[in-house]
Amino acid sequence: MEKQAVLFHSLEGEKIYFKALRIEDVQEIHHYASDQEVSRFIGWNLMNTLEETRQYIEIMLKRESAGTHLYSSIVEKSTQAIIGTAMIFNFDQGANKAEIGYVLHKHHWGKGYGTEIVALMSDFAFKSLNLHRLHAMVVDANIGSARILEKNRYELEGRLKDHYFIEDKYYDALLFGKITNLET
Repeated sequence: MEKQAVLFHSLEGEKIYFKALRIEDVQEIHHYASDQEVSRFIGWNLMNTLEETRQYIEIMLKRESAGTHLYSSIVEKSTQAIIGTAMIFNFDQGANKAEIGYVLHKHHWGKGYGTEIVALMSDFAFKSLNLHRLHAMVVDANIGSARILEKNRYELEGRLKDHYFIEDKYYDALLFGKITNLET
């Protein structure tokens, strides 16, 4: 998985590129990890302090070292600022599939970055990791994230009723999936 991690950290698109997650980037990561609006629907706990963010980065780095997850910081080319995190996780070697996730600083929502991130991860997962299937779980209220997946030709495969309990309210989970098609 080490070779794949190096490749994942070097993905590049038109407006963004990926780089390895680093403890030294804690301040930039904390900008979005500590934002209530950003963390609300992503499955991370709100990071209230720099120390909490540093500890979570350490957890992510340990997972990547163990080969169970791939993480990259997302860097905006024009500013060289870290604007988010991309991840591939829940690998199932037998079924040749995995889950994707992504988080962006809210100042970068609606600018096409998410669509580009998912396209880069999907292409990498299908061509470099030779996965057969990818999926993503999205809180139904996270309309922007659902649109990103749809733009990348992920299909809505199902709905899990009241799957998430966030801020004393139940939300459905939307399951999106995509099967490899190396001819396209």
